[in-house]
Amino acid sequence: MSRFYARRRLGITAAFSALIASAALFSAPTASAALPTPVSAATARSYLAQLTVATENRTGYNRDLFPHWITVSGSCNTRETVLKRDGSNVVTDSACAATSGSWYSPYDGATWSAAADVDIDHLVPLAEAWDSGAGSWTTSRRQSFANDLTRPQLLAVTDNVNQAKGDQDPATWMPSRTAYRCTYVRAWVQVKYYYGLSVDSTEKNALTNYLASC
Repeated sequence: MSRFYARRRLGITAAFSALIASAALFSAPTASAALPTPVSAATARSYLAQLTVATENRTGYNRDLFPHWITVSGSCNTRETVLKRDGSNVVTDSACAATSGSWYSPYDGATWSAAADVDIDHLVPLAEAWDSGAGSWTTSRRQSFANDLTRPQLLAVTDNVNQAKGDQDPATWMPSRTAYRCTYVRAWVQVKYYYGLSVDSTEKNALTNYLASC
């Protein structure tokens, strides 16, 4: 092979490698939240049709009535477990606190490198659960709800986004990333259905409309 063709082949190979690296840079997420996959839209619509419609009642609500974060394994509590589950390259110390890593918030599309910038959102808020039937539960069941790692109920998100959401339901608050809204409402309905919680009329209308476009 002549030196001209050898140089040409090397040049093409280098350009191709650079193209692949560039594509990876722009397409690969720095982290991906690992919320348990919600039920399908069709199943969520079926579940929603079976939920009781009732007026919310917050009488007697206190966040302390939902014990969290509980120990999950060793020195790791629920918050620390979700941070590790939802982050990328998460490093923890001997107390299970995250010392480094990367967290992508699917609500707003932001990525954070400090665990302090991340909250663990109760997708169906504790106050919303109380309003919808959890007020009659035992403390043990409320604890299970507040620390549920099996249903799509806990998710690492940007702290101030979680705080802005507060205890609102989908009639008054939805993720700013429209691409995540279908996942969000499917998860919401699944959690409410599993725990036998009710929905109010405006909440049900909002859920119905969002699910119709999933």
